[in-house]
Amino acid sequence: AHSKVWHNYNSNFRPHQKGWLSITLGSHWIEPNRSQNTMDILKCQQSMVSALGWFANPIHGDGDYPEVMKKKMLSVLPIFSEAEKNEVRGTADFFAFSFGPNNFKPQNTMTKMGQIVSLNLREVLNWIKLEYGNPRILIAENGWFTDSHVETEDTTAIYMMKNFLNQVLQAIRFDKIQVFGYTAWSLLDGFEWQDAYTTRRGLFYVDFNSTQKERKPKSSALYYKQIIQENGFTLKESTPDVRGQFPCDFSWGVTESVLKPESVAFASQFNDPHLYVWNVTGNRLLHRVEGVRLKTRPAQCTDIVSIKRQLEMLARMKVTHYRFALDWPSILPTGNLSTINRQALRYYRCVVSEGLKLNISPMVTLYYPTHSHLGLPLPLQHSGGWLNTSTVKAFQDYAHLCFQELGDLVKVWITINEPNRLSDIYSRTSNDTYRAAHNLLLAHALVWHLYDRHYRPAQRGALSLSLHSDWAEPANPYVDSHWKAAERFLQFEIAWFAEPLFKSGDYPLAMREYIAFKNRQGLSSSTLPHFTEEERRLVKGAADFCALNHFTTRFVMHASQNGSSYDSDRDVRFLQDITCLSSPTRLAVIPWGERKVLRWIQKNYGHVDVYITANGIDDQSLENDELRKYYLEKYIQEALKAYLVDNIRLKGYYTFKLTEEKAKSRFGFFTSDFKAKSSIQFYNKLISNNGFPSENSSSRCSQNQRDTECAVCLFLMQKKPLIFFGCCFFSTLALLLSITIFHKRKKRKFWKAKNLQHIPLKKGQKRVLS
Repeated sequence: AHSKVWHNYNSNFRPHQKGWLSITLGSHWIEPNRSQNTMDILKCQQSMVSALGWFANPIHGDGDYPEVMKKKMLSVLPIFSEAEKNEVRGTADFFAFSFGPNNFKPQNTMTKMGQIVSLNLREVLNWIKLEYGNPRILIAENGWFTDSHVETEDTTAIYMMKNFLNQVLQAIRFDKIQVFGYTAWSLLDGFEWQDAYTTRRGLFYVDFNSTQKERKPKSSALYYKQIIQENGFTLKESTPDVRGQFPCDFSWGVTESVLKPESVAFASQFNDPHLYVWNVTGNRLLHRVEGVRLKTRPAQCTDIVSIKRQLEMLARMKVTHYRFALDWPSILPTGNLSTINRQALRYYRCVVSEGLKLNISPMVTLYYPTHSHLGLPLPLQHSGGWLNTSTVKAFQDYAHLCFQELGDLVKVWITINEPNRLSDIYSRTSNDTYRAAHNLLLAHALVWHLYDRHYRPAQRGALSLSLHSDWAEPANPYVDSHWKAAERFLQFEIAWFAEPLFKSGDYPLAMREYIAFKNRQGLSSSTLPHFTEEERRLVKGAADFCALNHFTTRFVMHASQNGSSYDSDRDVRFLQDITCLSSPTRLAVIPWGERKVLRWIQKNYGHVDVYITANGIDDQSLENDELRKYYLEKYIQEALKAYLVDNIRLKGYYTFKLTEEKAKSRFGFFTSDFKAKSSIQFYNKLISNNGFPSENSSSRCSQNQRDTECAVCLFLMQKKPLIFFGCCFFSTLALLLSITIFHKRKKRKFWKAKNLQHIPLKKGQKRVLS
């Protein structure tokens, strides 16, 4: 039927109507369960051939059904005559293709061949190109569905459309596929065949219960309109790159998590006075030689293997600052000052002092909890952790000790890393989360005042806490509730701690009001702690700078939840935009979010000094980590815009992190076996240029001299054994040469004197030998 219509049009109407004609074919896309398994790949090909190839092969191919179908369905599949083949073959002026939910729900599941159904439109377009000689393609129908109760807020449909359109654009730009048009399905909600009115697929919402059947544009209609106006995807949020440099005293750093002090701190050959002989009895063991005592030397910091390795990596990074965290349980195993691990304190002092010799200043974090490890001494953890106010006093004592032992060398302190992530740990109830956070905030404030009164006059340092500070964007920008959810996320995530410290001395009003609203609705039973007047005075202003750990931007939407957890109080749900460049752990790379969070801080808390204390991405590559290099360039570029354009008092940038851990996300510049990645050189260049200087500008800071010093330091450190051996060798050589010369001269004098004895003397003369 199709071929007869095509021939009719081709002969009788095309000459003067100049039109095109085709047939629309729909298909799923299928991927192998095991990507390396030949049988699974073959089954996927059979599935595509049985679904899309059934009609595509006769029209766009050789005029006959696919061989796979003819072999499997010999008894039921009709046979084309040679005349029919010739009539059917080539009866399409383009390949019209439909891709939507109905293509993924075939009644006969055998067409899937036990393999995985995928929404990858780009891949099926590539399949069409390879099978049928790169025809011109029209996406004749494409879209997704929502449930019948969804009215105009169809956020999921937006992201599905964005994903499909982005894949079509990639197919055109990167795969050179000739897609010449795209048609969204469909204009209006309507009768959806076997789903009847239980699903909606329209860009416009239709109220089926009303007399007039009112039609309202959905979010997806507004989004599609924007895509059409821009003819694709434009980077509206990202402004053009700027050229410029950070100030000369800008801190270029790298962040490490908790440094565990070594249990066996120093190499034994330097402090053991005994002499040993190896393998005397053939048992391949060392045997002590009794009665022999050797001269030893005092232990040195660089005898510790881990410190030596850290120094080598830091020197190679060419950073000016190094941020790391102390291990509280290692320093005070009992949680109080009754037992102090002096060896651990010496280890940390060695890390700091040896770094300073390389002109690398420390930023030291006192307490670094994670979602998997609370990081408290066991006695404190067993007594309730941060739910017990005694932990506050214990933290103050711990900080007092650290300031005493390390404060003369450390000028920048972080008391607590990411206390606003306590909901990952104290998640039993929201009240547990809020109470633990309250105690942490008081502990920080007490430590700040302790430092301010007793240590700042002599040590002249600065102190703050570091907040997890991802930016939030509304998942659906056409819905007011999503904008409110984005702001609520920032209030519950950042302002929760920033507001008491930098502004009011109390929790954000937005937090209190929203929790009270939830309580009135009977959706929550949370209680946000209240500050006494004394606590307000204690907390307000208890930070010398604002420290932010920023990694990504989250797309958030309002999601009303019933419960007693911290998350249910926020009423925020996250949505993943799969069209964004993302890392293996699904961290979206959205650089402009960093600048937005910096501007938000300035807007809410004024012109405070700001440090980005952690910023990084996980990259699977063990050597050429291109994703990390791209991430570094774009995020530091946004930081420079914040400094130059927005006048934000940005004091430093610390990339995360120095080394990666085995079996964990690859955030490190060095692998777990300390192999360097190529992003190190890229970061070196940014540091040496102090940003992104213009081609004609010269560096305002004496960075080259420091780089030379660091290069010399690194060379000396790496070649220390060789240099020592060389000194010993040349000293021995010089000594042997001196002895040889001395003996030669002595021998010459001896023979000279001996020869004089044979010279005859005149009568009356005496022989005098000197």
